[in-house]
Amino acid sequence: MSLLLSTWVKFFFLFAPFFVVSMFLSLTRGETPAARGKIANRAVMAAFLTSLVLFFFGTPLFEVLGITLDSFRIGAGILLFLSAISLVREGVRVHAEVPAEQRDDVSVVPLAIPTIIGPATIGTILVYGAELSGLDMALGLTGMVLALACLLVLLHLASRLEKLLGNTGFNILSKITGLILAAMATEIVISGLLGVVARVS
Repeated sequence: MSLLLSTWVKFFFLFAPFFVVSMFLSLTRGETPAARGKIANRAVMAAFLTSLVLFFFGTPLFEVLGITLDSFRIGAGILLFLSAISLVREGVRVHAEVPAEQRDDVSVVPLAIPTIIGPATIGTILVYGAELSGLDMALGLTGMVLALACLLVLLHLASRLEKLLGNTGFNILSKITGLILAAMATEIVISGLLGVVARVS
């Protein structure tokens, strides 16, 4: 149960929900509540399917490329740390700016990818999926699904949250998320470095 809870919390912050909600509001400005709901559903479903593939694809990918999990931990941790710095400094994720031209359907691109599932998120999901096995993998997957379910609820409540928090509130929560992601990134990098040192020695 502790693994389920910790994985749920980690994935919740990994998806940077408050930043995603602010992006969602910007991308769906002028849409009806019903249209916003459909966009939210499609975006989270696309993010879920992408995450599912990444979660189970990590180990085979590392084997094919000849990359050790520890090496990938270091790379993914650094990328996640850069994303965290971007959230703390500017309140936005790297490679997730609002496009100049609005698309007809923003649910998959840019909302699901790269707003919810960005480069740093991809690397981190690959690492978590490769680290877990057996019952732990099932618990980890459940935690990821719960985190996406929470994100979906927040997207459906986006208009109410905007009235309650405003842009300043979203910006503060995004910065707090960035601090938590920075700590997570540090743990991933340290774990990778310890694994490399143990293997060398």
